[in-house]
Amino acid sequence: MLYLYTGDGKGKTTAALGAALRATGYGWNVAIIQFMKGTWHTGEIDAVKAIPNIDLIQAGKGFYKILDDKFTDEEHQAAAQEAIELIQEKINSKKYQLIILDEVNVAADLKLLEEKAILDLLNNADASLHFIFTGRNAPQSFIDHADLVTEMTNIKHPFDNGIQALKGLDF
Repeated sequence: MLYLYTGDGKGKTTAALGAALRATGYGWNVAIIQFMKGTWHTGEIDAVKAIPNIDLIQAGKGFYKILDDKFTDEEHQAAAQEAIELIQEKINSKKYQLIILDEVNVAADLKLLEEKAILDLLNNADASLHFIFTGRNAPQSFIDHADLVTEMTNIKHPFDNGIQALKGLDF
């Protein structure tokens, strides 16, 4: 199965983390590979350390061309390519039942990686392996391939009133 969470509303990563928590309740092993959060410390990094069935790897160089981004396009693309190789390693390990590619939709939308490379990984993976993709601007090819697509819609956001992201709720 491929579950895909996209849209401009909050909750995509949170939904994927909830699914990871649920999966570990049934003894599944989960790999979470984060593409766009490589320079930020987030609460989930520390939280999953307490759950032996979850491996979380920050594979990206962080946000791309916004906030604290100090990396070149080439460095971001190289990190995305390394993440693709890491995903293949996780697939080949046969250890995991669920692999979450957090912000992979964004990485594809920004052309840091090729959609086809990600879809090839899925198509060549064992049919018993499940995936979750997150991030806004999901490419149509990912949507077409997915078994479940949920679009998070922004109706109201604290940022609109000048409130910055809150530790514990937003990261």
